[in-house]
Amino acid sequence: MTAVATAPAAARPWLVHLKLLGMAGLWGAAWPAGKVVASQAPALSASSWRFALSLLLLLGWLLARSGAATLKALTPRQWAGLALGGALGVFGYAAFFLMGLQHLPAGRAALVVTTNPVLTLLLAAWLLGERLSTRIALGMALAVGGAAVVLTHGRPWTLFTGGAGVGEALLLGCVVCWSGYTLLGKKLLGGIDALTTTTVTAGFGLSLLLLSAALFEPAGLALPLQLGLGWWGALLFMVVGSTVLAYAWYFEGVAALGAGAASAYISLVPVFGVAIATFWLGEAVDASLLAGGTLVLAGMVVMNKARR
Repeated sequence: MTAVATAPAAARPWLVHLKLLGMAGLWGAAWPAGKVVASQAPALSASSWRFALSLLLLLGWLLARSGAATLKALTPRQWAGLALGGALGVFGYAAFFLMGLQHLPAGRAALVVTTNPVLTLLLAAWLLGERLSTRIALGMALAVGGAAVVLTHGRPWTLFTGGAGVGEALLLGCVVCWSGYTLLGKKLLGGIDALTTTTVTAGFGLSLLLLSAALFEPAGLALPLQLGLGWWGALLFMVVGSTVLAYAWYFEGVAALGAGAASAYISLVPVFGVAIATFWLGEAVDASLLAGGTLVLAGMVVMNKARR
């Protein structure tokens, strides 16, 4: 497995685009797969199993690519930044992810969390002084409005009257954790390659997940050993497909096409998420989901074009 595009892939751009399309499908499918996992096991315990298996694969990939050289080169400040990144981007996000899916349909959750870039850009403008253009602001407004429509089943005014519930609050926790992790990467993790960052943060996040599961779900860690093939199939899909394989294809696309072109495919993630949740789990698609999803996607497209 390689971390960047190989020469044959670079010579066949259609293959790179096909892999990026597959990446979007795998990330979108993580939501219905997560719904299956969350419906049968406690969130912290299930997340511990997910990242324990993911860490084994990521460590193997990292050691095969560069041995322990990149780990030895890390400074104490970088280790501290990676530990904080693991707390936010792995522990916090993974816990909110599965706990939110215990309360909400997978398709609806996928659409809401796709608005991660909105909060990230707002915080970057506030904390890091990044400039926001009128087009980016328009994209933000469309995405936030669409997310509000999806969250409230077409009644966004109820957000101000207690219309949002526990599941919605947990999804917002996902958004906050991922935005914090992204900003942390800009501030503290410069100079560390993506594979090393992902591997080390997964290790720190897994430590917090295991500790929390042992404290709050003492019987949960052993529960997966009693579950059937359906649950394990969904978990392994998240590990191999949505974590390692999608990660490899995404960074191959970044190397071959550039970050802007590759990241544009992320706008397709909620489309796959809603479609797969509908066909796999039989989730209903109502007018509010279609209308809100259209606004979210339009906002993401406008923001991506404006940022490029």
